[in-house]
Amino acid sequence: MTVTSVTVIGLGPMGQAMAGAYLDKGYDVTVWNRTPDKADGLVARGARRAETVAAALGANELAVLSLTDYDAVYAVLEQAPDALAGRTLVNLTSDTPVRAREAAEWVAARGAVQITGGVQVPPPGIGTPEAMTYYSGPKDAVEAHRAALEVLTGIDHLGEDPGLAALFYQIGMDMFWTGLVGYLHGQAVARANGISAAEFLPRAVKTMDFRYFLEFYAPRIDAGDDRGDVDNLGMAVASVEHVLHTAQASGVDGSLPAAVLDLFRRGVAAGHGRESLTSLLKVLHP
Repeated sequence: MTVTSVTVIGLGPMGQAMAGAYLDKGYDVTVWNRTPDKADGLVARGARRAETVAAALGANELAVLSLTDYDAVYAVLEQAPDALAGRTLVNLTSDTPVRAREAAEWVAARGAVQITGGVQVPPPGIGTPEAMTYYSGPKDAVEAHRAALEVLTGIDHLGEDPGLAALFYQIGMDMFWTGLVGYLHGQAVARANGISAAEFLPRAVKTMDFRYFLEFYAPRIDAGDDRGDVDNLGMAVASVEHVLHTAQASGVDGSLPAAVLDLFRRGVAAGHGRESLTSLLKVLHP
């Protein structure tokens, strides 16, 4: 039987988007948030406001959690541990793989099942065709609630280990935040020189399309092939030195390129100057 009712706990931007997507699909939606008035808009659209965590969990077998971190998860669930039995918790809260595994054990000890998730789109992407979420945990639980999960995004089930979704998510966030900060630093240099973000935008999109490099490096990384036949750390040091000097001359904080330059120089000092950028993996994870 297809479940068409769900509880959403945590009504930040992501939780709001998820509860809204369920309402749009005709689900019976119960919501709870530490600050009750955050549910007002959803209640006006037909959601039911639970006054307590126990009432929220008791309303449905399936509960979606979208909270700040696992400290917040425990702070919420510990208000009603007896209401967990028989529930499936889709925990879309960001935290570490270790904490995801610990939470899955904690939930299981109270008679519930945790499906760990890592959403790969921002709130406006919820319910769109290209949206995807990493999931891990019991495959039978994922399959039992596939229809409800697919209201939100597509499903990329990584395996039974509840920590896998958190691990894949954090790897992605590692690259995401590093890349965006690089973009902002470049725009600071651009603005300092009278170039608007709009003017540079098509160049930025082209520069940050890393597909060629990712597809080139991935098989070499797996093969341990750090040949410097296309790039090498010595060249990279010279390039980042130029970036740093340009930023400083523009009156822009140079701490970000300086940190990259320090890492590159450490690679050269370790004997990898004529090897590819991929040789930095030996520095990052000796």
